[in-house]
Amino acid sequence: MTFTNDKAIYLQIVDRLCDEILSGKYQDDDRIPSVREYAVLLEVNTNTAVKAYEQLAREEVIYNKRGLGYFVTKGAKKQILKARKKDFMKERLPELFRQMALLDITLEDVKVAYEMQQKG
Repeated sequence: MTFTNDKAIYLQIVDRLCDEILSGKYQDDDRIPSVREYAVLLEVNTNTAVKAYEQLAREEVIYNKRGLGYFVTKGAKKQILKARKKDFMKERLPELFRQMALLDITLEDVKVAYEMQQKG
C-alpha cells in the first residue's frame, strides 16, 4: 500500500479496511487479519496497525473476540456507507460544485462523463 502525506498512516489503514468491508472482502462476523498479519502485509509498524484496529473498534466497525482475533461487526458495511456518504456530502461535494462552477461544467457534462466511465 502506498501511503500519502495528507493523512496519518493509521487513518489510511482504517480507510483501507473499511474499503475492504465495503467491497465485500469481509462480511458481517468475518475474521479479519490479525494486527501483526496486517502490519506485515502493509509493511508498517505493528503499533500503527494496533492504533488503526483500536480506532475501528471504537467506531464499532470491528470487535475483538479474546484469543480469536478481530471480526467485522454486524451492520458495519451499512454504518461505513452512512458515515462516508455524510462526509462526502458535507466535505467533498461543496468543493466539487465550486470547481464545476469555476470550470463551467454542467450536471449534464458530469452525467455523460459518468456514463462513459461506467462503460469502461
